Amino acid sequence: MALDLKEYDEEQVRLMEEMCIVVNKNDERVGADSKKTCHLMSNIQEGLLHRAFSVFLFDSQNRLLLQQRATEKITFPDMWTNTCCSHPLNTPSELIEENQLGVRNAAQRKLEHELGIKPEEVPVDNFKYLTRIHYLAPSDGQWGEHEVDYILFMKADVNLNVNPNEIRDIKWVTPEELKAMFADPNIPMTPWFKLICNSFLFKWWEQLDDTLQNLKADDTIHRLGFD
Repeated sequence: MALDLKEYDEEQVRLMEEMCIVVNKNDERVGADSKKTCHLMSNIQEGLLHRAFSVFLFDSQNRLLLQQRATEKITFPDMWTNTCCSHPLNTPSELIEENQLGVRNAAQRKLEHELGIKPEEVPVDNFKYLTRIHYLAPSDGQWGEHEVDYILFMKADVNLNVNPNEIRDIKWVTPEELKAMFADPNIPMTPWFKLICNSFLFKWWEQLDDTLQNLKADDTIHRLGFD
């Protein structure tokens, strides 16, 4: 029986038709499937895995831009997370694997879609690729995430024009302010954001300029949250 999405927001349902890049555990492309198919827990439990990215955008004061996902989102609504989290699509410009160019193109596209940041403010060459994580996280009984997630940093002062269908709220934070948010049980955080923060973020953030200029990318796929 086909899954009926009529209870969800019309625009978010439309986005569920986008075609994600399906990969194996080594992040080798094996096909494509809809965002809807890739995010159903019934398929995730059978091993369906797709490619994703997480952008961490810092301003000139080294503050990190956070977003609170809109209530309309089908997966992980109302949760706080990093600047932008989404998927490269099965399109020519986002399939380019050399220097992670496809992922960078997708990140630039989604920063404009979600936050209204113009592409010229976030040039693809300025994204710093750091590493990849492989994680699995249920959103509810029906939906979830199972991704190989590329972590991208960028430092830029940008103009924002937030898309309310994607984002409920935004906040620029220092490391201390983010740690205080994590300590507050009343502030919901996305599982991938928690994993990245607990494993990597604060040590990279502590020496942000050195991270952006000198840190060599780690091409390991870190498998986080698995027993």
